[in-house]
Amino acid sequence: MTPTVAAPPQGLEQLEARLRQDLDWLDLPARNWLPDSEVDGQPVLPVAIIGGGMGGMATSAALKFLGVQAPIFDRSPTGFEGPWATTARMETLRSPKTLTGPALGQPALTFRAWFESQFGTEAWEALDKIPRLQWMDYLRWYRKALDLEIHNEHRLLSVQPRGADGVVQLDMQTPAGPRTVLARHVVLATGRDGLGGAWVPPVADKLPREVWAHSSDEMDYAMLKGRRVGVVGAGASAMDSAATALERGAASVDLLIRRDDIPRVNKGKGAGSPGLTHGHLTLPDAWKWKIRHYINVQQVPPPRGSTLRVSRHDNARFNLGTRIEDLQWVDGEIRALTNKGVFRFDFLIFSTGFRIDWSQRPEFARLAPHVRAWKDRFTHPEGEDDQELADSPDLGPVFELQEKTPGECPGLSRVHVFSYPAALTQGTISGDIPAVSVGAQRMAQGLAGTLYAEDVQWHYDNLQTFEEPEVFGDEWTPAEPPSQDGLPQDASS
Repeated sequence: MTPTVAAPPQGLEQLEARLRQDLDWLDLPARNWLPDSEVDGQPVLPVAIIGGGMGGMATSAALKFLGVQAPIFDRSPTGFEGPWATTARMETLRSPKTLTGPALGQPALTFRAWFESQFGTEAWEALDKIPRLQWMDYLRWYRKALDLEIHNEHRLLSVQPRGADGVVQLDMQTPAGPRTVLARHVVLATGRDGLGGAWVPPVADKLPREVWAHSSDEMDYAMLKGRRVGVVGAGASAMDSAATALERGAASVDLLIRRDDIPRVNKGKGAGSPGLTHGHLTLPDAWKWKIRHYINVQQVPPPRGSTLRVSRHDNARFNLGTRIEDLQWVDGEIRALTNKGVFRFDFLIFSTGFRIDWSQRPEFARLAPHVRAWKDRFTHPEGEDDQELADSPDLGPVFELQEKTPGECPGLSRVHVFSYPAALTQGTISGDIPAVSVGAQRMAQGLAGTLYAEDVQWHYDNLQTFEEPEVFGDEWTPAEPPSQDGLPQDASS
């Protein structure tokens, strides 16, 4: 292997110039090819995207490259879309630094290009994992470099398919007041908890709400200084929450871990290949379920670095094989009754993941009763019970929602899911760094084809009236017809 030649940083301006040239050479973005559309005098967008994190931006960029306008609407302030600078607490990403993420096949759009342009190749070679906040800085640059249209501080209130009009109505609250947007198709790029939210065991209801949190909650961990903290779980978020509490001065942190051992092998990583990325969609349902269920059961281990970040503290304790049987609030303290005895805490953090639960998302109330889930049409094999998979939406080839009862929610298929709950149908291409570009391009290509089919009469009419000559009639001289005897008229007799 030829060693990497050290190169000094060139600067973002030069990288952006290269990106513009690359796109120009590829004739991207394509020109707009869609008709203008309006309903009752209000303009209708071809596509609207809810969520301005990595997945939403990659989808918007992929559609832009194909000549389809797809603005993004996000509830967060500018530059704080997604979890990276808000609720995420890891020091570095789990993903290898070489993964190309949302680059959409453009080398100049990769994190590596962004990093090396500023810090050089020697710094790249020395980098182990990507720091979390540096990844957020990269995504901010991605937005700027592609000039993506993102409307921040737009909180979604409702999604209403209007079957008769062929549009989806989005009602939102903005700093300027209520806003209604109409779009022919809507993409929900709403992250890990995209169709639900954080899950905690029901026993948490026995505690005052102010003495516990979910690991995904926005919270000032400085409030835990000097306090006894319990963390339920052993995944990445549990380690990150425990470490953050310890670093903020917690008196002690006890991790309550049901398993007798912490998972060691990331089976999802072992399954990753271009074959699965591109082939999962067309697998038989039984194989889709089997693969996703096996990965769920095996569970993903916490990153080694995140675990060491906890264990280097003497006041951190890993309580393996410890199951919570009851929680009590007694004399101003939490008492966690477990199979290993009673633990006493001042604060409890549940790192217990997310659930698909439409009831947690009032903005989807008009959709929820009509969405077909996998459990509505697929009977899983005995012994492979899996609530996450059963609740997963049964999506179409363009990530579209499908009706549980045909005809009861016209226009539902105009709503597309580009978040983690799409994994059972589509594979893990709609939320995680490794294959997000594949998912965004599949979504964009599918939507472009769908939009064309919906307007095929308009495109056909344009085809018939298209008049841009390439030949003008002065390129040749017509020949004289042959004489009666078959010889040219000017032939000698």
